[in-house]
Amino acid sequence: MVLHRPDSPAGELEGTRLLSPRTVRYMARNHIPGGMDLENFGRPLFAEFPFRGVGYGLGFAVCTDPVRGKVLCSEGELSWGGAASTAFFIDPAEELTVAFYTQLIPSSAHPIRPQLRQMVYQALTD
Repeated sequence: MVLHRPDSPAGELEGTRLLSPRTVRYMARNHIPGGMDLENFGRPLFAEFPFRGVGYGLGFAVCTDPVRGKVLCSEGELSWGGAASTAFFIDPAEELTVAFYTQLIPSSAHPIRPQLRQMVYQALTD
């Protein structure tokens, strides 16, 4: 499912409406009580980056404060990573969608996801 593409409204896939724009906006908000981030709400996880400035929507992490998190992205970016170093991130502000598939276990063995993010954002031009 494509949550956002510049040439189609959010919640549509190949011209077929799957979710209303209102539902997509609701899914993409931080649903942690009190607006807390994952670092304050949960327990430490085995991820390459801390969860400061990262909330949780309905199915993915939501960047609420990229400066606090010290992560190269835009506020509102949606993302998640898997145990085998897989990852995806969707940055509506940059009209960017990245899906990364690999099988490196454990995911903390190599800093491949932060490196991927850095390379992708460094390649963007205005």
